Amino acid sequence: MVKALVFDVFGTVVDWRGSITREVRTLAEANGFKVNAAKFANLWRAGYAPAMDRVRNKDLPWMNIDALHRLILDDLLNQFSLSLTEEDTDHLNRAWHRLKPWPDSVRGLRKLKQQFTISTLSNGNFSLLNNMAKNAGLPWDCIISAELFGHYKPDPETYLGAANLLGLTPSEVMLCAAHKDDLIAAKNCGLRTAFIKRPREFSPSVKIDLSSDERFDYNAESILDLASQLT
Repeated sequence: MVKALVFDVFGTVVDWRGSITREVRTLAEANGFKVNAAKFANLWRAGYAPAMDRVRNKDLPWMNIDALHRLILDDLLNQFSLSLTEEDTDHLNRAWHRLKPWPDSVRGLRKLKQQFTISTLSNGNFSLLNNMAKNAGLPWDCIISAELFGHYKPDPETYLGAANLLGLTPSEVMLCAAHKDDLIAAKNCGLRTAFIKRPREFSPSVKIDLSSDERFDYNAESILDLASQLT
């Protein structure tokens, strides 16, 4: 029996693309420069996986996501020929702490919380996830960050580490995520899995597989839908 639900956060629980696009647009207007804010957000996110791979391959020492986001941001500012003060650059980098939830997220999590322990299982660093929860009203029972293990998903240490911290066997923990590669890695570690479809996570030009998948224990249209299936 599943006792805890652990959630991927970026894209699954919160709308990173819409949130970052708005933050970039607001900063550009305040500083009087023009920039394609949506393209900027997409490129910032696109640098995420390669940056984690550089840590995984020892090309970079262990760095949390705030630090990796800043490396990517500095490169993007040069690429777009944008000049910001250190204060504005730091504020923009911390936009990832202020991501807004999808409309169903808070209600769905509150419903699931009545029956299960609910937690993050995110590559975001601990302070980022804590600040995001405060800002977005996400009702987590606890916060589990890859930072606690010194490994990023999809390394097995993250999934097995989460189960260990919760005092549960892997089969008593279910990963809920919008990304099939994350779910497959969790399944390979013995966790249960729930696929949550987020068709608006990426721009329309990015093709993503939103089909229900029999490899996963549950397939849901939203967190609210998952809550209806589980409770």
